[in-house]
Amino acid sequence: MSTIAWIALGSLVAWAWLLLGQGFFWRTDQRLPRREDPARWPSVAVVVPARDEAEVLPVSLPSLLAQDYPGAAWIVLVDDGSKDGTGDLARALSARYGGLPLTVASPGPPEPGWTGKLWAVRHGIAVACGRPAAGAPEAARGHGAVGRPEAAGDYGAVGSPEAAGGGPDAVGGHGAEGRSEAAGDYGAEGRPEAAGGGPDAVGGPEYLLLTDADIAHEPDSLRELVAAATSNRLDLVSQMARLRVAGGWERLVVPAFVYFFAKLYPFRWTNEHGARTAAAAGGCMLLRTEMADRARLPESIRQAVIDDVSLARAVRRAGGRLWLGLAERLDSVRPYPRLADLWGMVSRTAYAQLRHNPLILVGTVGGLLLVYVAPPAALCAGVFGGDAAAGALGGAAWAVMTGTYIPMLRYYRQSLWTALLLPVTAALYLGMTVDSAVQHHRGRGAAWKGRTYPRPQAVPERR
Repeated sequence: MSTIAWIALGSLVAWAWLLLGQGFFWRTDQRLPRREDPARWPSVAVVVPARDEAEVLPVSLPSLLAQDYPGAAWIVLVDDGSKDGTGDLARALSARYGGLPLTVASPGPPEPGWTGKLWAVRHGIAVACGRPAAGAPEAARGHGAVGRPEAAGDYGAVGSPEAAGGGPDAVGGHGAEGRSEAAGDYGAEGRPEAAGGGPDAVGGPEYLLLTDADIAHEPDSLRELVAAATSNRLDLVSQMARLRVAGGWERLVVPAFVYFFAKLYPFRWTNEHGARTAAAAGGCMLLRTEMADRARLPESIRQAVIDDVSLARAVRRAGGRLWLGLAERLDSVRPYPRLADLWGMVSRTAYAQLRHNPLILVGTVGGLLLVYVAPPAALCAGVFGGDAAAGALGGAAWAVMTGTYIPMLRYYRQSLWTALLLPVTAALYLGMTVDSAVQHHRGRGAAWKGRTYPRPQAVPERR
């Protein structure tokens, strides 16, 4: 056989292994597990880190405010140094739509050794749990009569953002609609009087929903997440939101993003208790508060650029039970209309995924060429060069590749014929990965909204 035929054979063998031996990553049947309503609905604090998110908040935040959750629930939106009025917009949306009580907090600049998002998450958890925001200036750690950090999030006496949004009347007051002016007082509706009023009323949240500012939730999203967690005794329930696929570049690149993620972290393996694989999707992570404390989150992963996978690994190390799957009740509303937008999204963390290791980068480039580029090249060699063996082997490998991509295209409601374009998409991802390494070695690292993160270094543990 010719050299190209041997390469095509290697590609076909690789695809046979990927088809059967990589946790059936290509299947899209990992949805929320069987669940029943709990006898008592646990309290939940929704923490939303937000940096310059005014473009997407008008769609995403009302969906959180409108959550139909039978237990106590409240929202803490952490305005992480936004310059586009994110915090003010969040307060205005809360005043307009009502629903779950909302607090807007600001953490200040991140301390050295922290990524911006995890610094915001840390502050949001502290506010949601009524704890002092460790590391904040003393003036921002004052406690009122009920022991919550007033200045940390512009709190009033009962924890509603009075100074931020005009007080509880603007945040949770519905007057004639039957809900009390005080945020979270449900009275005649039969729910706990202080349900939704924050940790003062319920002693701190039993679960934390960490969700990105671009994620829009169906009204029963929180309810279904909690039911899945309690029914299956899960410490972390995470769903991969359905990303937007409105434009041509999004249709070409976005489904493959989830496909490649699932290949790196097969959902089935993550969902096996005690398995080595651990992953999560940062757009939606329901985390048991007790497990967050046990795993020292987010302190223990404070430098992580790929924070969702790092969080899942921390939970696994602490003995927690994980579940990860595709979402049916939440969507990302962030647009990526240009190739440059998608390129930046992928290249921001691609080299971090390879642990900033040049040798792993070389292996990855070679693997992508063998698995995705070689099959169509070999088929062309057979059709146009008369190499029958190369053509047959390349065509077979391309057929398997195409077949594994079709379920993801169905999930994204895309034309199935575009599965044939996966080699083109893979070539784009190869370029993004190499560019990520180049930017890292130029000192630009993982850049996101004006912040750049170098390779993580060892940080002394706090005592």
